[in-house]
Amino acid sequence: MSRRLALVTTSLVAVVAFLVGVLAAGPLGHTQNAGMSTAAAAVLDAAALPPAPIASPSSAPAMRGTSLVDFAGIAARLNNAVVSIDTTSRPEDGSPLLPKPVRPGSPTLDGQRDSGPDGGHQEDEPQEGAGSGFIISPDGVILTNNHVIDKADRITVVLYDGRRVHARVLGADADTDIAIIKVDPSGPLPYAQLGDSSRLRVGDWVCAIGNPLNYSHSLTVGVVSYLGRKLFDSSLDDYIQTDAAINLGSSGGPLIDTDGKVVGINAAISWRARGIGFAVPINIARAILPQLESRGRVSRGYIGITLKSIDPDLQRSLKLAVAHGAMVQDITPDSPGAQAGLRPYDVIVAVDGRAVADNDALVREIAGHRPGTTARIQFYRDGGLKTLSVRLGERPERARVPRGRDGDGPIPAPRTASLGITVRARNHQGDHGLPGGVVVSEVDPIGPSYESGIEAGNIILEINRHHITSMDDYRRILQAARPGDVLTFYLYNPELNQRVLRTVRIDEP
Repeated sequence: MSRRLALVTTSLVAVVAFLVGVLAAGPLGHTQNAGMSTAAAAVLDAAALPPAPIASPSSAPAMRGTSLVDFAGIAARLNNAVVSIDTTSRPEDGSPLLPKPVRPGSPTLDGQRDSGPDGGHQEDEPQEGAGSGFIISPDGVILTNNHVIDKADRITVVLYDGRRVHARVLGADADTDIAIIKVDPSGPLPYAQLGDSSRLRVGDWVCAIGNPLNYSHSLTVGVVSYLGRKLFDSSLDDYIQTDAAINLGSSGGPLIDTDGKVVGINAAISWRARGIGFAVPINIARAILPQLESRGRVSRGYIGITLKSIDPDLQRSLKLAVAHGAMVQDITPDSPGAQAGLRPYDVIVAVDGRAVADNDALVREIAGHRPGTTARIQFYRDGGLKTLSVRLGERPERARVPRGRDGDGPIPAPRTASLGITVRARNHQGDHGLPGGVVVSEVDPIGPSYESGIEAGNIILEINRHHITSMDDYRRILQAARPGDVLTFYLYNPELNQRVLRTVRIDEP
């Protein structure tokens, strides 16, 4: 019986092996049939396969999330809409522009000639720059970065056919690093279609076209590696991070999705690593283009407050009623927020009935309002929900306040090991218009205070909403605290000339 079972098993194995061999040698395999010429085998294979679709630039596949993307077709359609931008600025001493003298020198890696015998810049010579841009309308409107054309006295655009034409600035916005310039062509120009950057996902394929290092119309391919990256201005920045190569000269060029539409404006690179580039989302440009074209600049709403997002530590230490929103840290005197009656520790949760998740969302919401309009602010104060109306001002340009000092030198005080900071009494109580507080004189780089952003020179005004008027107040609060507690520090930062909130979780001593 067992022998019969063995024979049956052996037979089945043989049949299965035969079938596997037939499948492996079938039309979908790459093994040449025995006794058949290579050409004949190819004919059989071709006859067994369905006909391949005919690809054309106008029917490029756009399969999101896959690698089956016709980047060659995208390049064929959009290359002619990408331009090179050369800029020249007057010398630093303000003297008029003169023709650049011809001097011996070999081209550098970015295609520009040396500025002098030692390759350095001479102060009496024009400043030259280069970047990229892309045409967004057939009448010659070009989108680029503000930093590409900023302070330029002459802007020259090199079109797809090699023509060099002068351009003028229609509008620029330094806050978002976006600018539009205009050329006057003799006929309609090819232009790029703008897409929807809100549809991008991490991992989506994208490509970049630009003029890196003066290698015109270079295309690079990669994926979206992060969305919403903060680089310069945490309130307005929303950069797309990509590993599609972006190099010097690529600034202002388009970042393109698999549908062949522009989803970003290439703007920055990381000097510390390869394959990390950043683009301004095209939806940010869409939102401000009408103002740039009509007024040449962007006006944004302004309340005059500094904010901190609500996080679990802040909610716990201050026993807040909500886990989201933006807490008011400081209020500029005579600003719209001050006139409306906002106070520190108010937690703003909605504007005009639209919920705000954090401080960045609040700033973007207010910035989207026109100056002079009224915004209805909903906020929590001391556990109660309140509403007030704020007539918005115009957001001013950012100005960095010179670094300030408080007192003439540190007065030693006992180190608080659990916080990782050393504090001292203030020498001049009236400085900065602050009646009390103690000064942070040293911050341990491995302590929790350093991690939370407390810096030497900060003045501690309150801890968990208790006023600090002296070293005794400071010591008394810390003596009552226990490891694991979260303390909220209300600080004055002389360098920024504003009050800020920082939360610190107490370590074991």
